[in-house]
Amino acid sequence: MTGRERVLAALNFRSPDVLPFDFGGHRSSGIAALAYTRLKKELGIRSGNTYVYDMIQQLAIIENPVLDAFNIDTIELGRGFNLHENDWKDWVLPDGTACKIPAFIRVVKEGSDWTILSGDGKILGQQKKGVLYFEQSGFPMAGRDFRNDPFDDLEEQMKLGMWTSVPVPGSQFKLEGNDLVKLEEGARELRKNSNKAIIGLFGGNLFETPQFLFGAENYLSYMVMYPDAILRLSDKLCDIYCRNISKWLKAVGPYIDIMLFGDDLGSNFGPIFDPAMYREYYKPFHRKMWALAKQLAPHVKILLHSCGGIEPFLEDLIDAGLDAVNPVQISCKDMNLQYLKEKYQGRITLWGGGCDTQHILPHSAPDEIREHVRNQISPWKGSGGYVFQQVHNITADVPVENIIALLEAAHKYRQ
Repeated sequence: MTGRERVLAALNFRSPDVLPFDFGGHRSSGIAALAYTRLKKELGIRSGNTYVYDMIQQLAIIENPVLDAFNIDTIELGRGFNLHENDWKDWVLPDGTACKIPAFIRVVKEGSDWTILSGDGKILGQQKKGVLYFEQSGFPMAGRDFRNDPFDDLEEQMKLGMWTSVPVPGSQFKLEGNDLVKLEEGARELRKNSNKAIIGLFGGNLFETPQFLFGAENYLSYMVMYPDAILRLSDKLCDIYCRNISKWLKAVGPYIDIMLFGDDLGSNFGPIFDPAMYREYYKPFHRKMWALAKQLAPHVKILLHSCGGIEPFLEDLIDAGLDAVNPVQISCKDMNLQYLKEKYQGRITLWGGGCDTQHILPHSAPDEIREHVRNQISPWKGSGGYVFQQVHNITADVPVENIIALLEAAHKYRQ
């Protein structure tokens, strides 16, 4: 099987020849640039640079020699863009390592700190000295009268939040005119040149986007205090997203296999909020967006990124039209892979849970990591409904020998 065939078999609950393996197919199955530089050196790969495609999280593009070494089955749509050296510019990682970042990213150094700016020069976030990531500087809609706000300027305000506006390759285009043509051309070429499953990152966050605009503590309070306003805001967001879905899928729909949405609904201890609130505030809008996507691109599978203990949401997510969920954070309440397999097999694909990156990957010995990965994989051999990835991105502080142990074990035990 090709990587695409392998992933689609799993998503359709058919047994693939070997378990599909996702490494870097989306923005929470990858690796921090600092760790990736060490990985390349350890693997003896001297070609290329370290390309940071996700500036906020400082994630690296995983290059073909690494993808080939471990027979990775996925690729992110963004790899169809920024293909020329002049699409990149020089930057320096927090430890002084030279790297490349997208030319469209605006960053300036102020003293020993870095500031990331919007296209028109507004401050979006900062990276303080000694910190590994950018953090959002403020919340553009905080302090407004939420209860009575019509949210008519929502789309403009989203341009002022770091998480809602800083692009990655492929998302720097406007969904109109010549930019849509460029988007389609890049997607078409990637499809022609890759037999991996192509994941298109859309977003469509209903629960997180308001937190980036109003502040998490404010928005979570409003969920209890102002239910009518929450519904009004979700409806406005959904309208924006549906307009963008229609434009985006017209350009890339024929060339992608999976469409990725996002919304972190869980914590280490279970849901962040009552599932009844999900059914009222978000489920109708997830259903509307996912139905539209499947109407416009029937072959495309819907994948939701949602961290934490989200098991109590799964029945509703399935009912709303979800095909698969990542990263399956196995260290959280009720997120044991075997338990989830027994309860949901044949109804939703579990995409992740292959290695605990919170506790085991950073802190265990390589042999312990190999055994952990083997145990996670073994129940899935010979069955569909599962795609291997580690739980979220490999962070900058993980020892390189542990990264090698994870990748080698996944490659070996998936057979």
